[in-house]
Amino acid sequence: MFQPPPFRADHVGSLLRPARLLQLRRRVERGEVAPAALAEAENIAIAEAVALQERVGLKLATDGEFRRRSYHSYFYRQLGDVAPDAIAAETGASAGGRGAQPQAVINSKLKWTHPIHVDDFRLLQSLTRAIPKITIPGPCALHFRGGDAAVTATAYDDVDEFWDDTVAAFRSELEALAAAGCSYVQIDETAFAKFGDPEVQTHLAARGDPWSALIDRYIAITNRVLRGLPDTLHVAMHLCRGNRGGQWHSQGSYDAVADKLFNELAIKAYFLEYDSPRAGDFSPLRLVPRDKTIVLGLVSTKTPVLEDKDALQRRIAEASRYLPIECMAISPQCGFASVETGNPIAPEMQEAKLRLVVELAQEQWGSA
Repeated sequence: MFQPPPFRADHVGSLLRPARLLQLRRRVERGEVAPAALAEAENIAIAEAVALQERVGLKLATDGEFRRRSYHSYFYRQLGDVAPDAIAAETGASAGGRGAQPQAVINSKLKWTHPIHVDDFRLLQSLTRAIPKITIPGPCALHFRGGDAAVTATAYDDVDEFWDDTVAAFRSELEALAAAGCSYVQIDETAFAKFGDPEVQTHLAARGDPWSALIDRYIAITNRVLRGLPDTLHVAMHLCRGNRGGQWHSQGSYDAVADKLFNELAIKAYFLEYDSPRAGDFSPLRLVPRDKTIVLGLVSTKTPVLEDKDALQRRIAEASRYLPIECMAISPQCGFASVETGNPIAPEMQEAKLRLVVELAQEQWGSA
């Protein structure tokens, strides 16, 4: 029997920010409004986001990542003077095209000094009977966006010390969430899906990081983060190829990484992007152990068009040629707003897509 989480109908985490919230944030930055007003507005917007998720029939609830500028920057900036996207790459790509990958800057050592998302969990817990879901960036995000050179440019002489600090910080946060009663965390990891892109492989090799060696390092680091965590904490991983204003950062199937990803990484549930031909076919799912869950990201958060339910049902049937349907679930392929400006989708379409995911799960599995 399917044991949540994840749920048959799930979603990656971020939701479109209300325009009034973005406007208020700019006013706070200009010193026109006190920060306390922003915190109050965020709480109200989060309550509305929770109501949306309940309204469409989801069994989980996130805070929409409404306190964050991006899915990763808030978390990492609590660990020191670091930023995964400090250097914005030049790009002329429009929505639907390949955007350039930002670069990380690491100006200090990493240190966890306080719980980062425990208060977010407690707020969700107070707002809903659904299962609160907390999303955090992957522990390899900084390194992926800069390599050893970014690590040793200012803050570290020893890359191994950087990894030790990374593992300690992420374990401390996960342990704090578990102690607070959190049962569902999703790691948003961009590296693993991007390793299959020849352009990304060339870029990594040019900086001295052959992707085939880097994947082994990243799996080892992630497994160190996960080792020995309480059994009450269910940790899933979302694999992303980039999701910024409707743009993407990589393409390529899961073939190159599937065996190690599914069999060496100590993750029980994977959110896989399968919303476009850029992801390849479903054949890598044949390598998934039968005690793991694949959440098929079939509904696009990048396009303002509602998918056809019959076409999605056919895609699930196609995936089931390689993996039993009881090992699967469905979700949008990514968040609706990995950065605060969001994807080019109207709030009404966001709700329609979330409702479609729930309806499809109910028809396929008898439950969302």
